[in-house]
Amino acid sequence: MTRLLVECTHVFKHPKVNSGIQRVVRNVIKQLPPSAEGVECMPVILLNGQLYRVQRLAPLDTPLFNALATFGERLQRLAHRFWQGHQRLDTRSSSKLLRRGLYVAYRLTSFGLFGVPLRLIGAINHTQLLKRCSPLQHQPGDQLVLLDSSWHSDFFAHVERLKRDGVGIIAVIYDLIPLTHPQFYDTRLVQVFSEWFDWVSRTADGFMAISATVRDQVREELQQRIGSAQADKRWLDFFHLGSELDLHSNEATVEPRLREMFATAEPVFLMVSTIEPRKNHGYLLDAFERAWAAGSNARLCIAGRVGWKCEVLLERVRAHPQLNQRLFMFNDLSDTSLEHAYAHSKALVFPSFVEGFGLPLVEAMQRGLPAMASDIAVFREIGGEFMAYFDLQAPQSLADLIAAFESSGQFPAARDVADWTWIGWREASEQLAKRSVRHVLEALTAPARQHAHCP
Repeated sequence: MTRLLVECTHVFKHPKVNSGIQRVVRNVIKQLPPSAEGVECMPVILLNGQLYRVQRLAPLDTPLFNALATFGERLQRLAHRFWQGHQRLDTRSSSKLLRRGLYVAYRLTSFGLFGVPLRLIGAINHTQLLKRCSPLQHQPGDQLVLLDSSWHSDFFAHVERLKRDGVGIIAVIYDLIPLTHPQFYDTRLVQVFSEWFDWVSRTADGFMAISATVRDQVREELQQRIGSAQADKRWLDFFHLGSELDLHSNEATVEPRLREMFATAEPVFLMVSTIEPRKNHGYLLDAFERAWAAGSNARLCIAGRVGWKCEVLLERVRAHPQLNQRLFMFNDLSDTSLEHAYAHSKALVFPSFVEGFGLPLVEAMQRGLPAMASDIAVFREIGGEFMAYFDLQAPQSLADLIAAFESSGQFPAARDVADWTWIGWREASEQLAKRSVRHVLEALTAPARQHAHCP
């Protein structure tokens, strides 16, 4: 084994996105150790069939070039939609002559509207690209860790070429929710994710999940897709995520409306997540409405960007009689404002139907903020006896936890959150690197050991 190459292409191209996987990738790369078990570690990206070593993950302080890069990305998306429109017209046309005419019109129009501008933008951006990374030649024995969200990437053929050249492939799996709970996503994303998992099942030599729960799910899915014999040839392990908010700044200001909310004495229960179906915000509203009807003074603060398939939920929040009185919603909090919310809330509430990990739970508990969460396996893995759990089938169970906490002042968990400890991003990055290297080295020595015992 030569080097551990940790891929971060999507975050490199979109460095300002700060949710979920992007937060994980950015922090793992920032804290990536220079070596693990004697093997050199380095961040890399795959762009246009070329491998690059990342020198700087954050964007350059060049507003004009950054704006040009953003415009180029939008233009590429428009070009793709234009191509999709042409494909739809082509399939509906029965005449070969008409299809030929449509194709010529498409090529000429596409070249003028998209081809020339994108080539110019690409040439300009390439000069900026080389200020953040440098070309890297792969070597046989390198191990490529697909850390970023690669299911919507265009480098599958490049990865397969690297594998043919002797590079090992390690896939990081955050969850399998689009496969196990497709009702929470758009049909197209479910299809894309399923196709990606088919590809990565055949291509990867090993898998690193972000929890033991997800690792076990991956093992089952591999056995179903490629059979037990092939699945047994792949190694599986997991690492846990860190908890620091790396974009927090003491110089940044807290959202004024958030600060005003915390200025009064009534307790605030905080929910942090993207607003989308599997996060189960509707359950929260049901539970808190029951608590308020019973006389509770608790307030609910929902913090998270607006996601998908949440129009009904947003309408319910915006029309709620308690909005901005005992119900608050913030859709664009900075890390500094989020840190303030963690520091001043009474507890975190997290009613997800399903998760791969549950990053807000460790962010909250690491800061001494107790957490109430849905009773699912991965939350038990993270919180153990330090967390209070409620029944997803009964919103009253959460309302009862809130009432018990308010009346007694004692958080309703078996053990005190003050005694709970968790790793930081440095330890998380080391876990990923060291466990990956150990598995690869063990796989390399296994054939030699087997050969040594042959008669």
